[in-house]
Amino acid sequence: MSNFVQQQHTVCEFSDSNSWVILSPIEQSIKNKIEAVGVPLKDWNINIYRGVLTGCNEAFIINTEKRDEILSNCKDEAERKRTEELIRPILRGRDIKRYGYNWAGLWLINTHNGIKGKVPPVDINNYPAIKAHLDKYWSKISKRADKGDTPYNLRNCAYMEDFDKPKITWGNLNLKGSYSFAPEGMFINAPCPFIATNNTAILHILNSKIADYYIRSLGVTRNGGYFEYKPMFVDKIPIPRTNLEKLKTYPFQPNQQEEKELTALIYKLYNLSKQEIDYLENREH
Repeated sequence: MSNFVQQQHTVCEFSDSNSWVILSPIEQSIKNKIEAVGVPLKDWNINIYRGVLTGCNEAFIINTEKRDEILSNCKDEAERKRTEELIRPILRGRDIKRYGYNWAGLWLINTHNGIKGKVPPVDINNYPAIKAHLDKYWSKISKRADKGDTPYNLRNCAYMEDFDKPKITWGNLNLKGSYSFAPEGMFINAPCPFIATNNTAILHILNSKIADYYIRSLGVTRNGGYFEYKPMFVDKIPIPRTNLEKLKTYPFQPNQQEEKELTALIYKLYNLSKQEIDYLENREH
């Protein structure tokens, strides 16, 4: 065995059915510490869901000008009020940033298909102004696969009520993990995932270099450094269940100084050494 191999070799165990990942000694140490302290997100009794899939965004996702036009076409105040309640703000992947979002003034016509046994499907006949708008796209909405009981309805969504809760959301494809809080009533467009929670500690850990390092050890980075932040990867990120009280005191959109403090707290939470911290701070991704 050459001197180089003797000096640079590492021992990796492939004892389970997970994908093989070859790591250096310091990478193995970091990974082991993360897993020793944290519990995979999938075991937190929370769910990662996909955003709304309309099957025809040009019909069901509208700008503010079109929303105002639809509302002005309502025949009376009662129709206008229920129509206004049905049209909800929505975020796309490109709108979501790390610790924030730039809402593009887009709205979802939420003609949902109801929730079995709880909420009935939207009856388009109660919304003449919306029906008139959707009828302009009839040739497309009537042929799409992703529809509900009628072409006017969106496909079934058992977790529809979760859009009315605070949530953490992120873009499905990104150069680095960029998770943001989205408020109650804000819808998310597929394929963006989201978690219905207002737990700031989870948000801060997901946005940390520790979480991004761990998730990138599970998947393959695409051309240009992009990575797919799919639920199947994100739900494996180990997050501690205890000692999170301090993290929860920081806001959903921390300033630069607060981010520095959060970074130090999270490194301490996972018991990383100075050498391990330096490695994460100086690695390319």
